[in-house]
Order: sequence, then structure tokens, then C-alpha cells
Amino acid sequence: MTKLVTGSEELARKLAAIKDHVAAELRAELVKAGHVVADDARALAESSRRTGDLIESIHVTGPGETTPPHSTDGGQRTAGPFEVLVTAGDTDARHAHLVEGGTKPRMHKDGTTTGAMPAAPFFNPAWRLNRRRLEQRINRAMRKAFREASR
Repeated sequence: MTKLVTGSEELARKLAAIKDHVAAELRAELVKAGHVVADDARALAESSRRTGDLIESIHVTGPGETTPPHSTDGGQRTAGPFEVLVTAGDTDARHAHLVEGGTKPRMHKDGTTTGAMPAAPFFNPAWRLNRRRLEQRINRAMRKAFREASR
């Protein structure tokens, strides 16, 4: 037979409140971080602008949302509860990976060739540029939310 410790129900309520508050604050901060990376990726993609389709195809997908069709990973994906996805590419712009990595000349069976295109990275540099600062900002927001909720 187990005996409840006095106050354990109150502690359980407080812990649940802390969990809910921290989760809500964390999700909001993750979405903000996704927008920072997306904004920088758009700015870096300006150098490869022809029609603007690539720049317009950079999307931020929040927790529980689904990425656009034909985005970076080649299909659609639903973000997890604590996950934000920044993707490039959609049904109108399916060439983000070619701009990011460049292309080599290629001979087709019919004798035609495709030209080489130098890489114009925009996506990975945007992530690397912001990663450390955003991780620190997210951690700071989580600690603050925990302190606020535990009062």
C-alpha cells in the first residue's frame, strides 16, 4: 500500500503548470528563431535572384504544421511538437538544391548538354550564421519561462 506524501497533489499541479508554460514559451521562441534563419536565407539568396520564386519559396513551418509540397527534403513533412522547419522550394521553385550546391556540365543521351552553374549557398550559411546565437536565445527563454512558472 502506498501512502501519498502531504502536498504531492499540489506539487503535481505545479509541475504540470510549469511544463505547459515552458512548452508554450519554447514553441514561440523556436518559431522566432526559424524566422531569423529564413530571413537571412532570403537575404543570401538575393545574389541568385532571377524570378524571385526561390526567395518566395523559403518557408517557416511551426510545430504541428506541414511543410509545402516539394520543399527541401523532397516531400511534405509535419513538424514535431518542439520542432520548427525552415525549408526552401515549393511547387513553383524546385531548384533550391541546385542553387545551394551548384551543378556540373552534363551530357544527355540525345547529345545536348547542360551548363555548369556555380554554387550560390544561401541556406546552410544562414543556419551556420545564426545557430549559436539562436541556441543561446532559446536556452535563455527556456530558463526564464521555468523561473516564471515555478514562482
